[in-house]
Amino acid sequence: MGKYFGTDGFRGEANVNLTVEHAFKVGRFLGWFYGKNHQDGKAKIVIGKDTRRSSYMFEYSLVAGLTASGADAYLLHVTTTPSVSYVVRTEDFDCGIMISASHNPYYDNGIKLINDKGEKMREDVIDQIEAYLDGDTGELPFATKEKIGCTVDYAAGRNRYMGYLMSLATYSFKGLRVGLDAANGSAWSIAKGIFDALGARTYVINASPDGTNINNNCGSTHIEGLQDLVRREHLDVGFAFDGDADRCLCVDENGDVITGDHILYIYGCYMKDRDKLVDNMVVTTVMSNFGLYKAFDAAGINYVKTAVGDKYVYECMSQNGYRIGGEQSGHIIFSKYATTGDGIITALKMTEVMLAKKKTMSQLAAPLHIYPQVLKNIRVSNKTEAQNDADVKAAVEAVAESLGEDGRILVRESGTEPVVRVMVEADTMETCEKLVDQVIEVIKNKGYAV
Repeated sequence: MGKYFGTDGFRGEANVNLTVEHAFKVGRFLGWFYGKNHQDGKAKIVIGKDTRRSSYMFEYSLVAGLTASGADAYLLHVTTTPSVSYVVRTEDFDCGIMISASHNPYYDNGIKLINDKGEKMREDVIDQIEAYLDGDTGELPFATKEKIGCTVDYAAGRNRYMGYLMSLATYSFKGLRVGLDAANGSAWSIAKGIFDALGARTYVINASPDGTNINNNCGSTHIEGLQDLVRREHLDVGFAFDGDADRCLCVDENGDVITGDHILYIYGCYMKDRDKLVDNMVVTTVMSNFGLYKAFDAAGINYVKTAVGDKYVYECMSQNGYRIGGEQSGHIIFSKYATTGDGIITALKMTEVMLAKKKTMSQLAAPLHIYPQVLKNIRVSNKTEAQNDADVKAAVEAVAESLGEDGRILVRESGTEPVVRVMVEADTMETCEKLVDQVIEVIKNKGYAV
């Protein structure tokens, strides 16, 4: 991770840690950098944004920087992160930019950079952008006269993405009663149309964005509203997205939450049954639950663990040709269909499994027993120092020793926030709470808490 860019782009509070000047300079650099590859100096760069109030401000700043460096900026307007990835990799673009802070509150925002293959931007390019942001490289030339870039309305790209998603469905959804929580974010104008077109009877909540209500007590991070909807309307299944719709969690017909670990298990078994699971392997992260690995062992499915972050999951998948991987948070990658997590694809594929196996979501998830887990975040002044403190390490080791083979503790830095995450899995919630609080108390006593 660099000074500005973490595991999922440049993220911070709008006009505090991430300013319009930052966005302008990112645009300036990308327009110049990719323009060098074209004889006429004109790069083609596509931009999407979520529904945050500041997304429009950052869009205009990025466009100003891009066009000032001679690039043409193609605007998808409000759309999902995976749609930007799809458009970049299927059409003739040099790179893509998504303006979003994903599941963060509305006052945060972010700049996610996507290369011409629809993947996260290479680290060496990120390093050069950071050097330019810090003024460590020379000033870039401005385009003049006919070389100044232009802005193109490109809503057609988003429509093509929607058509692609509909083409992935192998069954009619007719007769299915489906709940959707759009998180007042990017999915609000896309998800319902797709499920309607495939024949489902859809019930949608949190699809009225006002610029400040994205992720506000809704979506995949606040799934209680969707649980209530599924129970109240007696729906077959529900799907909750995050702000930029690259994540999806499910709710079964009983109103119980189906996590990313459940999704990996259900779809991993579905692929194994059809002999589609390359090397019999599912890619997980170190945050996946103990119960998932026990269920995989029982099903005869192999697994690998990566660092937390869809970037690392995808790197492992692309290097080895694996087809399914993801995170407990619902960031699931189906590498045959996408190069990043795609919440709507996840919803479509989970619906497919239900229809193919003629089972309810609860029946599909039943063999997986999830261990009680408590994850708490503590905001700190220096997350690396806090995690590496000798007394904090000793507290973590003491917890690990007390758990033995009956649980685990994981302490890690957030890739996007000044936060240390402490997670414990054990036989009871009470034990998890007690042990997590023990470690957090040490972090506070050492003066790292903000």
